Amino acid sequence: MADVRTRNRYFDDLFSTPDLAWMGQNTNHIPAHPLVREAMIRSVEAGEFNAYAPPMGFEALRSAIVSDLDVPGEALVTEGGVNALAMICKARARPGTTLVTTDPTWKWPCLFAEQAGAEVIQIPIYDPATNYKLTPDALRAAVDERCALIYIVDPNNPLGIRYDRAEIEAFAEIARSAGALLIHDCTYRDFADGHTPVLRVAPEGTVVSLSFSKWLGLAGMRIGALVAEPGLIDEFSAASTSVLGASVVAQRAAMAGLSVKSEWMADVRRIDRANKTMIVASAEAAGLSVPVQPSHGNFLVIEIASTGVSPEAIVEAARREGVMIRQGRYHTARFGDRFIKVSTSVPTAWAERFCEGLPGYLETARTLNDVPALF
Repeated sequence: MADVRTRNRYFDDLFSTPDLAWMGQNTNHIPAHPLVREAMIRSVEAGEFNAYAPPMGFEALRSAIVSDLDVPGEALVTEGGVNALAMICKARARPGTTLVTTDPTWKWPCLFAEQAGAEVIQIPIYDPATNYKLTPDALRAAVDERCALIYIVDPNNPLGIRYDRAEIEAFAEIARSAGALLIHDCTYRDFADGHTPVLRVAPEGTVVSLSFSKWLGLAGMRIGALVAEPGLIDEFSAASTSVLGASVVAQRAAMAGLSVKSEWMADVRRIDRANKTMIVASAEAAGLSVPVQPSHGNFLVIEIASTGVSPEAIVEAARREGVMIRQGRYHTARFGDRFIKVSTSVPTAWAERFCEGLPGYLETARTLNDVPALF
């Protein structure tokens, strides 16, 4: 594993790159809604950052989160979606238990479970035969009496597949029969058509995790949430290290964002869809393929095996041209040599820059013999 300081310098260098096109972290870089900017500015001008927030989040925000999700339960505001998932793993994972998830998946909950002594079981889904999805049969075969946590990212990061209501019901029933907690990571649900949060069909023994980083573009503000039945919220709160609450300024932005969400996301999704169409055409013109269409996330997986070069080399070539994309091995060791991932909730000019530069990235990648560590 690369040194933590090397990783830090890598991202510090990215932040220091003038006019960098951030197209690798699924973050939203479409200019913020004016009311969201105004809410943050008002909060700063009022000096609200001098005080700690309520430990579970402002009551108005907690209520708005549940209302927006349209499910039973209550919300616990967290310092980003990653903190929410770490909290659950701290509460439930321990030696002798398992966390069952997919491969690929979002890797950090796997790390948190392993840190707590649990075994992580990843079910491969990078397979067109199953439409790149986890099947109930495959999940059932991987779950036994040791299973404490089932972690489903839906839409899946990085593949962009979305599960339908019947699939979510089946996953919840498997978790219930095993006495496991089903975590439904709904970070990308606002980019999906026909998404069903698990709490809508199985409100007991399940939890939804949410983020404001992706749809609202607040990645640097660090704000997310858990939604679950009150007893589970009590359990997770007891395991929380965020005892002084999430950022006051971020919470004000989140409340403003939820108040304009319908209007805001219509515009964001229009731009996102147009960028996807452009990028798919560019990839196919370069002899590459996009296996999951439509992607229900704000990103695309582009298969690069036909190029004969590594995804890391392509990522480095793009970085040299001021475009940050992600190598497949960030998400999966088993399938990571097959693809790069490109974020699409970005200004149109960034997507155009990527499309125009893609043939050159591939050519440059063929000449790179020493690619630095990527993260």
